[in-house]
Amino acid sequence: MSGSTTELAWFKSSYSGSQGDDCVEIAIAEEAVHIRDSKDLSRSPFAVGREGWQRFVLFASDR
Repeated sequence: MSGSTTELAWFKSSYSGSQGDDCVEIAIAEEAVHIRDSKDLSRSPFAVGREGWQRFVLFASDR
């Protein structure tokens, strides 16, 4: 799950605040889903496999 994240199309979470706070963004690539905190771009994004992301979304939507 390596490679540059600069070419990815990032999408802001619909649950992120509208005032620019609590901004989580994801970018979906062929092999992984990349996640970053858009209010702190000094932190590197991290990636999870698509299957792991799917399990997380199912878990979170069940809450």
